[in-house]
Amino acid sequence: MSSGDTFGGHPFVVAHRGASADLPEHTLVAYERALEEGADGVECDVRLTRDGHLVCLHDRSLDRTSTGTGLVSEMTLTQLQEFDYGAWHPSRHTNGGQGDTGLLTLDALVSLVLDWKRPVKIFIETKHPVRYGALVESKVLALLHRYGIASPASADLSRAVVMSFSAAAVWRIRRAAPLLPTVLLGETSRYLGGGAATTVGATAVGPSIATLREHPELVDRAAAQGRALYCWTVDHYEDVQYCRDIGVAWVATNHPGRTKAWLADGLTGADRD
Repeated sequence: MSSGDTFGGHPFVVAHRGASADLPEHTLVAYERALEEGADGVECDVRLTRDGHLVCLHDRSLDRTSTGTGLVSEMTLTQLQEFDYGAWHPSRHTNGGQGDTGLLTLDALVSLVLDWKRPVKIFIETKHPVRYGALVESKVLALLHRYGIASPASADLSRAVVMSFSAAAVWRIRRAAPLLPTVLLGETSRYLGGGAATTVGATAVGPSIATLREHPELVDRAAAQGRALYCWTVDHYEDVQYCRDIGVAWVATNHPGRTKAWLADGLTGADRD
Protein backbone atom coordinates (compact mmCIF):
# COMPACT_ATOMS: atom_id res chain seq x y z
CA MET A 1 0.00 0.00 0.00
CA SER A 2 2.04 2.90 -1.27
CA SER A 3 1.31 6.55 -1.99
CA GLY A 4 1.08 5.72 -5.70
CA ASP A 5 -1.55 3.01 -5.35
CA THR A 6 -4.17 4.27 -7.78
CA PHE A 7 -5.56 2.98 -11.06
CA GLY A 8 -5.13 5.72 -13.65
CA GLY A 9 -5.37 8.37 -10.96
CA HIS A 10 -8.56 6.90 -9.48
CA PRO A 11 -8.67 5.74 -5.89
CA PHE A 12 -9.03 2.10 -5.00
CA VAL A 13 -12.39 1.24 -3.45
CA VAL A 14 -12.58 -0.46 -0.05
CA ALA A 15 -15.88 -1.99 1.07
CA HIS A 16 -16.49 -0.60 4.56
CA ARG A 17 -17.74 -3.56 6.63
CA GLY A 18 -18.69 -5.14 3.29
CA ALA A 19 -21.44 -3.82 1.04
CA SER A 20 -22.93 -2.50 4.25
CA ALA A 21 -25.47 -0.07 2.80
CA ASP A 22 -27.28 -2.93 1.10
CA LEU A 23 -26.65 -5.82 3.48
CA PRO A 24 -25.89 -6.27 7.19
CA GLU A 25 -22.40 -5.09 8.09
CA HIS A 26 -19.69 -7.62 8.93
CA THR A 27 -21.62 -10.58 7.52
CA LEU A 28 -20.41 -13.05 4.93
CA VAL A 29 -23.22 -12.07 2.56
CA ALA A 30 -22.16 -8.39 2.73
CA TYR A 31 -18.55 -9.21 1.88
CA GLU A 32 -19.49 -11.58 -0.91
CA ARG A 33 -21.64 -8.83 -2.44
CA ALA A 34 -18.79 -6.33 -2.18
CA LEU A 35 -16.38 -8.69 -3.91
CA GLU A 36 -18.91 -9.44 -6.63
CA GLU A 37 -19.31 -5.69 -7.15
CA GLY A 38 -15.58 -5.31 -7.79
CA ALA A 39 -14.28 -3.87 -4.53
CA ASP A 40 -10.49 -3.56 -4.54
CA GLY A 41 -10.37 -4.13 -0.80
CA VAL A 42 -12.61 -4.97 2.14
CA GLU A 43 -12.52 -3.46 5.62
CA CYS A 44 -13.44 -5.04 8.92
CA ASP A 45 -13.28 -4.30 12.63
CA VAL A 46 -12.07 -7.06 14.90
CA ARG A 47 -12.62 -7.88 18.56
CA LEU A 48 -11.57 -10.77 20.79
CA THR A 49 -13.99 -13.17 22.36
CA ARG A 50 -13.57 -14.34 25.94
CA ASP A 51 -11.88 -17.52 24.69
CA GLY A 52 -9.49 -15.70 22.36
CA HIS A 53 -11.12 -15.80 18.92
CA LEU A 54 -11.09 -12.85 16.51
CA VAL A 55 -14.57 -11.88 15.34
CA CYS A 56 -15.70 -9.18 12.92
CA LEU A 57 -17.79 -6.76 14.97
CA HIS A 58 -17.59 -3.00 15.34
CA ASP A 59 -19.33 -2.38 18.65
CA ARG A 60 -18.29 -3.44 22.14
CA SER A 61 -21.79 -4.78 22.68
CA LEU A 62 -24.02 -7.04 20.62
CA ASP A 63 -27.15 -4.95 21.01
CA ARG A 64 -27.12 -2.90 17.79
CA THR A 65 -26.26 -5.55 15.21
CA SER A 66 -27.42 -8.88 16.56
CA THR A 67 -30.29 -10.70 18.23
CA GLY A 68 -28.18 -10.93 21.40
CA THR A 69 -27.19 -8.54 24.17
CA GLY A 70 -24.06 -8.06 26.25
CA LEU A 71 -20.38 -7.43 25.65
CA VAL A 72 -18.44 -9.30 22.97
CA SER A 73 -15.40 -9.64 25.24
CA GLU A 74 -17.42 -11.44 27.92
CA MET A 75 -18.74 -14.19 25.63
CA THR A 76 -17.18 -17.25 24.05
CA LEU A 77 -17.20 -17.91 20.34
CA THR A 78 -19.81 -20.61 20.81
CA GLN A 79 -22.09 -18.24 22.70
CA LEU A 80 -21.73 -15.52 20.05
CA GLN A 81 -22.52 -17.98 17.29
CA GLU A 82 -25.99 -18.51 18.76
CA PHE A 83 -27.16 -15.10 17.50
CA ASP A 84 -28.15 -13.76 14.10
CA TYR A 85 -26.33 -10.66 12.84
CA GLY A 86 -28.66 -9.62 10.04
CA ALA A 87 -32.19 -9.47 11.47
CA TRP A 88 -31.82 -5.76 12.31
CA HIS A 89 -31.05 -4.71 8.72
CA PRO A 90 -33.77 -3.51 6.31
CA SER A 91 -32.57 -6.01 3.69
CA ARG A 92 -34.01 -8.83 5.78
CA HIS A 93 -37.48 -7.59 4.86
CA THR A 94 -36.78 -6.71 1.22
CA ASN A 95 -34.92 -9.78 -0.01
CA GLY A 96 -35.87 -12.41 2.52
CA GLY A 97 -32.53 -12.15 4.26
CA GLN A 98 -30.90 -14.61 1.88
CA GLY A 99 -27.27 -15.33 2.56
CA ASP A 100 -25.11 -16.03 5.58
CA THR A 101 -25.74 -13.51 8.38
CA GLY A 102 -24.23 -15.56 11.17
CA LEU A 103 -21.21 -14.47 13.19
CA LEU A 104 -18.21 -13.86 10.93
CA THR A 105 -14.73 -14.69 12.21
CA LEU A 106 -11.63 -12.97 10.89
CA ASP A 107 -10.35 -16.40 9.90
CA ALA A 108 -13.33 -16.94 7.61
CA LEU A 109 -13.08 -13.46 6.09
CA VAL A 110 -9.36 -13.78 5.33
CA SER A 111 -10.03 -17.16 3.74
CA LEU A 112 -12.79 -15.65 1.57
CA VAL A 113 -10.55 -12.79 0.41
CA LEU A 114 -7.53 -14.98 -0.37
CA ASP A 115 -9.64 -17.50 -2.27
CA TRP A 116 -11.37 -14.86 -4.38
CA LYS A 117 -10.81 -14.97 -8.14
CA ARG A 118 -8.75 -11.77 -8.20
CA PRO A 119 -6.33 -10.09 -5.77
CA VAL A 120 -8.14 -8.16 -3.04
CA LYS A 121 -6.70 -6.49 0.06
CA ILE A 122 -8.18 -6.88 3.52
CA PHE A 123 -8.01 -3.87 5.85
CA ILE A 124 -8.21 -5.03 9.46
CA GLU A 125 -9.00 -2.43 12.13
CA THR A 126 -8.16 -3.33 15.71
CA LYS A 127 -10.40 -1.60 18.25
CA HIS A 128 -9.07 0.17 21.36
CA PRO A 129 -9.34 0.60 24.26
CA VAL A 130 -10.37 -3.01 24.86
CA ARG A 131 -10.27 -5.50 27.70
CA TYR A 132 -7.49 -7.57 26.13
CA GLY A 133 -5.14 -4.75 25.10
CA ALA A 134 -2.16 -5.76 22.97
CA LEU A 135 -3.38 -9.35 22.71
CA VAL A 136 -5.62 -8.25 19.82
CA GLU A 137 -2.64 -7.31 17.64
CA SER A 138 -0.79 -10.48 18.63
CA LYS A 139 -3.73 -12.62 17.59
CA VAL A 140 -4.15 -10.74 14.30
CA LEU A 141 -0.48 -11.21 13.44
CA ALA A 142 -0.60 -14.88 14.37
CA LEU A 143 -3.54 -15.39 12.00
CA LEU A 144 -1.84 -13.50 9.18
CA HIS A 145 1.33 -15.56 9.69
CA ARG A 146 -0.75 -18.72 9.49
CA TYR A 147 -2.02 -17.63 6.08
CA GLY A 148 1.47 -16.60 4.98
CA ILE A 149 0.61 -12.92 4.46
CA ALA A 150 2.25 -11.22 7.46
CA SER A 151 5.55 -10.58 5.67
CA PRO A 152 4.78 -9.35 2.13
CA ALA A 153 7.53 -8.78 -0.42
CA SER A 154 6.45 -5.14 -0.63
CA ALA A 155 3.65 -2.87 0.56
CA ASP A 156 2.13 -2.86 -2.94
CA LEU A 157 1.95 -6.66 -2.99
CA SER A 158 0.59 -7.03 0.52
CA ARG A 159 -2.78 -8.72 0.82
CA ALA A 160 -3.37 -7.39 4.35
CA VAL A 161 -3.27 -3.96 5.99
CA VAL A 162 -3.70 -3.37 9.73
CA MET A 163 -5.28 -0.15 10.97
CA SER A 164 -6.15 1.47 14.27
CA PHE A 165 -7.04 4.76 15.91
CA SER A 166 -4.53 3.71 18.56
CA ALA A 167 -0.97 4.82 17.80
CA ALA A 168 0.30 2.19 20.24
CA ALA A 169 -1.50 -0.53 18.30
CA VAL A 170 0.05 0.60 15.01
CA TRP A 171 3.46 0.67 16.67
CA ARG A 172 3.01 -2.89 17.92
CA ILE A 173 2.28 -4.08 14.38
CA ARG A 174 5.21 -2.18 12.86
CA ARG A 175 7.60 -3.51 15.49
CA ALA A 176 6.50 -7.14 15.09
CA ALA A 177 5.84 -7.16 11.31
CA PRO A 178 7.79 -4.28 9.74
CA LEU A 179 6.86 -5.22 6.15
CA LEU A 180 3.12 -5.17 6.80
CA PRO A 181 1.35 -1.95 5.73
CA THR A 182 -0.38 0.00 8.49
CA VAL A 183 -2.80 2.92 8.68
CA LEU A 184 -3.00 5.34 11.59
CA LEU A 185 -6.63 6.39 11.67
CA GLY A 186 -7.77 9.62 13.26
CA GLU A 187 -8.29 13.32 12.96
CA THR A 188 -6.17 16.31 12.08
CA SER A 189 -4.35 16.98 15.34
CA ARG A 190 -2.80 13.53 15.28
CA TYR A 191 -0.88 13.82 12.04
CA LEU A 192 -1.04 17.28 10.45
CA GLY A 193 2.71 17.41 10.16
CA GLY A 194 3.14 13.67 10.42
CA GLY A 195 4.28 13.54 14.03
CA ALA A 196 2.28 10.58 15.28
CA ALA A 197 2.44 8.67 12.00
CA THR A 198 6.20 9.16 11.85
CA THR A 199 6.71 8.14 15.46
CA VAL A 200 4.88 4.83 15.05
CA GLY A 201 6.06 4.18 11.49
CA ALA A 202 2.62 4.07 9.88
CA THR A 203 2.75 3.57 6.12
CA ALA A 204 -0.52 5.46 5.61
CA VAL A 205 -2.79 7.93 7.39
CA GLY A 206 -6.56 7.69 7.55
CA PRO A 207 -8.62 10.85 8.00
CA SER A 208 -12.39 11.03 7.70
CA ILE A 209 -13.87 12.71 4.64
CA ALA A 210 -14.89 15.66 6.85
CA THR A 211 -11.30 16.16 8.03
CA LEU A 212 -9.94 15.77 4.52
CA ARG A 213 -12.27 18.45 3.18
CA GLU A 214 -11.02 20.80 5.90
CA HIS A 215 -7.39 19.87 5.24
CA PRO A 216 -6.85 18.75 1.64
CA GLU A 217 -3.13 19.36 2.11
CA LEU A 218 -3.01 16.06 3.99
CA VAL A 219 -2.77 14.22 0.66
CA ASP A 220 0.36 16.03 -0.49
CA ARG A 221 1.84 16.01 2.99
CA ALA A 222 1.38 12.26 3.27
CA ALA A 223 2.85 11.72 -0.21
CA ALA A 224 5.88 13.84 0.66
CA GLN A 225 6.47 11.55 3.63
CA GLY A 226 6.07 8.44 1.47
CA ARG A 227 2.68 7.58 2.93
CA ALA A 228 -0.60 6.70 1.27
CA LEU A 229 -3.89 8.26 2.30
CA TYR A 230 -6.95 6.19 3.20
CA CYS A 231 -10.18 8.19 3.58
CA TRP A 232 -13.40 7.08 5.30
CA THR A 233 -16.37 6.89 4.89
CA VAL A 234 -16.88 8.15 1.33
CA ASP A 235 -20.47 7.49 0.26
CA HIS A 236 -21.61 10.58 -1.66
CA TYR A 237 -20.95 11.37 -5.31
CA GLU A 238 -19.38 14.74 -4.55
CA ASP A 239 -17.06 13.20 -1.96
CA VAL A 240 -15.91 10.42 -4.30
CA GLN A 241 -15.23 13.06 -6.95
CA TYR A 242 -13.33 15.18 -4.43
CA CYS A 243 -11.13 12.27 -3.33
CA ARG A 244 -10.34 11.39 -6.92
CA ASP A 245 -9.49 14.98 -7.81
CA ILE A 246 -7.03 15.53 -4.95
CA GLY A 247 -5.31 12.16 -5.35
CA VAL A 248 -6.54 9.99 -2.47
CA ALA A 249 -5.19 6.44 -2.82
CA TRP A 250 -7.96 4.49 -1.02
CA VAL A 251 -11.57 5.34 -0.22
CA ALA A 252 -13.67 3.31 2.21
CA THR A 253 -17.36 3.27 1.33
CA ASN A 254 -20.58 1.54 2.31
CA HIS A 255 -21.52 1.49 -1.41
CA PRO A 256 -18.62 -0.29 -3.18
CA GLY A 257 -20.50 -1.19 -6.35
CA ARG A 258 -21.91 2.28 -6.87
CA THR A 259 -18.58 3.92 -6.12
CA LYS A 260 -16.74 1.66 -8.57
CA ALA A 261 -19.32 2.51 -11.24
CA TRP A 262 -18.93 6.24 -10.64
CA LEU A 263 -15.16 6.01 -10.96
CA ALA A 264 -15.34 3.82 -14.05
CA ASP A 265 -17.64 6.39 -15.64
CA GLY A 266 -15.17 9.14 -14.88
CA LEU A 267 -17.65 10.85 -12.53
CA THR A 268 -19.12 12.70 -15.49
CA GLY A 269 -22.69 11.95 -16.39
CA ALA A 270 -22.76 9.02 -13.99
CA ASP A 271 -25.98 7.80 -12.47
CA ARG A 272 -25.92 9.24 -8.95
CA ASP A 273 -28.77 7.13 -7.62
